[in-house]
Amino acid sequence: MQRQEWFGPTLRRWRMLNRVKQSSLAAEMGVSQTTVSRWESGRLVPEGAHAQRLERLLSARPKSSADHALSELVETSRQPAHLICDFTHRLLAASAGRLEDWRVPLSDKLGTSLWRYATEGIRLGEAGLAARGWMDAHPPEVTVLTERMDHRDLTIRAGEIIYTRIALSDGSFARLVRDGARQKLA
Repeated sequence: MQRQEWFGPTLRRWRMLNRVKQSSLAAEMGVSQTTVSRWESGRLVPEGAHAQRLERLLSARPKSSADHALSELVETSRQPAHLICDFTHRLLAASAGRLEDWRVPLSDKLGTSLWRYATEGIRLGEAGLAARGWMDAHPPEVTVLTERMDHRDLTIRAGEIIYTRIALSDGSFARLVRDGARQKLA
């Protein structure tokens, strides 16, 4: 699930970080420069094949050694944490501490969206991210509150979740999700 209002700022930031002009992206996508401008301003939402192609373009793909080091740091952490694509919520890495609450192996979830497991608190927190500066050049850490939710595959404990938005080397964004004050599993 990608929040529609994030699309334009995400595309603009990706273009800036990768030094791609609107006209170049437009030519590659087979649209006009005006269309790209409207996508970025939010006046037009890409659809169909354009939306799918842009989602692939903007999805986090840890490529560089620094990106891989970040994933490795998450995976070796003892603290409950995971790393997702900020655009698609696809799982990129998870710590052993996070996997303690999961009933499936990490390999079953890597590359898949975790959005289907979002609690009402997580959904409300997500809806408020843009207003809290999430799309800014230097976004703040954001704490959201969640209720407990038991799924067949995993449990989400009640309490705080801390989000940190991190730019990857290709201009896409990942989100580090760590536990704040949480309740113990019963």
